[in-house]
This record gives sequence, structure tokens and C-alpha cells, in this order.
Amino acid sequence: MKQVSNRRDFLKSSAAASGLALLSGIQAKANTQSQSLIAANRIRFGVININHSHIYGMTEAVKRGGGELVWIYAKEPELVAAFMKQFPEAKLARSEQEVLEDNSIQLILSSGIPVERAPLGVKVMQHGKDYLVDKPGITSLKQLEQVKKVQKATGRIYSIMYSERFENKATVKAGELVKTGVIGKVVQTIGLGPHRMSIKSRPEWFFDKAKYGGIITDIGSHQFDQFLFFTGSGHANIVSSQVANVHYPQYPNFEDFGDVMVSGDQGMGYIRVDWFTPDGLGSWGDGRLTILGTEGYIEIRKNIDIASGHKGGNHLYLVTNKETKYIDCNDVVLPFGQLFVDDVVNRTETAMTQWHCFRATELALLAQKNAKNVTWIKG
Repeated sequence: MKQVSNRRDFLKSSAAASGLALLSGIQAKANTQSQSLIAANRIRFGVININHSHIYGMTEAVKRGGGELVWIYAKEPELVAAFMKQFPEAKLARSEQEVLEDNSIQLILSSGIPVERAPLGVKVMQHGKDYLVDKPGITSLKQLEQVKKVQKATGRIYSIMYSERFENKATVKAGELVKTGVIGKVVQTIGLGPHRMSIKSRPEWFFDKAKYGGIITDIGSHQFDQFLFFTGSGHANIVSSQVANVHYPQYPNFEDFGDVMVSGDQGMGYIRVDWFTPDGLGSWGDGRLTILGTEGYIEIRKNIDIASGHKGGNHLYLVTNKETKYIDCNDVVLPFGQLFVDDVVNRTETAMTQWHCFRATELALLAQKNAKNVTWIKG
């Protein structure tokens, strides 16, 4: 039962760190002001490999927490040029090794090709540094076994940036509300992760399952993170999972649809991920999360709200026995950057426990490995 205990300790500590008790209008104004850099130069960090644009949000989060960006290294000159334009303080390293061997660096960030992320993380930890990687941070159960072994041996942090929770203000707000008990005990989460294909902009590795891990491993890792977080489950198993390549026969190693049913010891979950966002939508994806409780429910429209006149993202709807209300969450503070840097400095687990990080990914990997491959005969 150690896992469950760790999970509950994390819920308590993260609630305190997020300012759970401060839910008034006064806090919203203070939150906006405190969204700027917390404290400069608390740690020094470098970036290695930037094959996904998530690296920009990851870098900004660590900088908000007080990180000083020192190095950038990647093989692709065009990607490096774009990154250094946004972060001119970064020095261009001659090699990956130059960054790894800088003893003044405490942390490495990466959004490399997915299959290469775990091997890099192993090297990072073996060089005595912590690691923050884009999802999917691990693409196979074999990689997971190796990462867990090295993490345990070195005591370093191996953290995966589940940005649909950490970098979405409405989801952060939902976490605060759930912890107050306003919707009672959480019964189920429903996570929908649609994405736009943007086929012309995708690199070759994007279509190769051996390199990106499969659609559930990739996109679904976000939803497993949210399932564990909101239900508080310490143990969970995959009830069923399926994947398909419905629309892109020219890419036989690609998957454009996946869904999963998961059952935990504290709640249930349903996950659907796909690459079918229409071009007519004013966002890359109409991401949604529904959190069903015994006394109410929360629905989050993460990036767009097509059913109202509300602009942009970060929309939350709260329904309880007393009221139905809409909450604009754009003034909510994103606490991850500060909490994560705190963890690097203090060797704590306030942003996310190591167990949670690995378990969310493990569930995605198991669902992917055991997924039924659905094919249709078209007539």
C-alpha cells in the first residue's frame, strides 16, 4: 500500500502548494501578478534535442520557476536557430556531451524524437543531473524498466511534462476545486485528446510507430496522468484498449485513433485520442476533460469552447447540487515550474511524485501493447 500512501501524500502537498484554500476573487489578481519569474538563477539548465515544439513551453515553465537557461544542443540547425531566436541567452553547444559534462548544470530538458528520449534520460541521470522530458518520455516497457533502474540507482529526478494538466490553467483550477470536495468523491474521468494532423508539417519519424510509440503511448499519456491525479488511484488496470489507422493507408505504421477503458482502486476512466481535428476549428484540438463526482461534475474545455461566445481556452464548467457556473481560468497561476525547480533544489516531490510519473506512462504503455488493432473492410 506504499504507492497509495505516496499518492495521497502528493495530493495533500500539491494542494497546499497550489494555494487550495485561496479561492477568492482577490487571489485571481494576485495570481496574475505572480505569473512572472519567481526567483532568477535558482538552478542552471540546458536543453538537448528539440524535435517537438513543446520544448518552448517546458523552457518557459522552468524559467518561471527560477531556472537559468545555459545551453542548447540539437542536430538540426533550423530548429536551433528558431529556439535561439526565442531564447537568445542560450549558448550553442558543440555536442550533447558538452552539455552533459558541465558540472554547473543541474537539469536537462528534451523534446527529441520520442524513441530517443529515454536513452538520453538514462545518460542525463548517470551524469548526476535531473531530467524533464516531453511526453511520451518513454516509448516501451523495456525502456521503462531501464529508466526505473537507473533512476533508483542515481536518485535523480526523471520527470515527464504532462502539459495537458501542468500547462492548462483550467485543469489546474479543476485540481483545486476537486480537492475542496465540491463535487464529492471522484467516480470517473473522461479525457478526450483530439489533435490536428497538419500532415505537411510532420517529419518522417512522426508516421513511424517504432519511433513515436503508438497513439496511446504518445497522446494518451496525458489522459492517464489526469486519471491518476483526479481519482487518486494507487492501483489501476487496463480493462480494454483499441487502436486503428482509419484514414491514412499511405502511412501503414501510423495510428490515427485510440481509446481505452481503465479501472482504478479509487475511480474509473475513459480515454479517447485521435488525429481528426478538422481544419475549420480555430484550435489544434478541442481537448476536453470531464470529472464526474458523487455530488457534481466538472467539464473543462481546454483550448476552445465551440458551444459559447467565450474566446480562447481555459474554460471550466462546474455543476453541483447548489449551482451551475462557468469559470474563466485565464488568471490562474501555473504552479508546475516553481514546484519542479523547488524539487530540483530541495530533492522533494511536490510537482509530481516519481511513482506517479512512471505509473501514468506504464499504464499508457500497457494499453498500447495490448490494444486490439481495429481494421474495417470498406465496401
